[in-house]
Amino acid sequence: MNGEESTRPAAAGIPTALSIDTVKDLWSRTYNTEGKPDWSHIFPHYHPDVVFQDSIQRVEGKEAFIALCDRLTRRCEQLRMDIHRVAQGGDSIFLEWTMTMMFRKFPSTPMYGSTKLTLHADGRIIAQRDYYDLWGDIFNGIPGFRKGYRGFMRKYFG
Repeated sequence: MNGEESTRPAAAGIPTALSIDTVKDLWSRTYNTEGKPDWSHIFPHYHPDVVFQDSIQRVEGKEAFIALCDRLTRRCEQLRMDIHRVAQGGDSIFLEWTMTMMFRKFPSTPMYGSTKLTLHADGRIIAQRDYYDLWGDIFNGIPGFRKGYRGFMRKYFG
């Protein structure tokens, strides 16, 4: 669709179908100057039966997904996501991003990843899959761990 609005009509009470432009706009308005994300304007775009999965967890249902987002917000002193690219192919929207998490006792930790959003026929997100190297990105910020972890990965997986 190359950034054009979807031709699918929005059902009653359901926001307009997502596109490259709406995703860029919505995700860029998520992070405020205090460093805490506010996802409330994005949640209406999620289907009640959404399935979210990333490197460490899988949750089913919108309420479970909202709870997961709330836990992440509480754990972090600050949380920021920079969207680098957004692309769309059919009912899938792809984001490339850097998420920087700042915790109370640890240095900020950038994580580099991508997200695949799968759209339901009604235009809402029915599946979200986040891809990132959790341990590699965290260990990169800890002196002494980076070299050992990267060596381990090359020896056993490279």
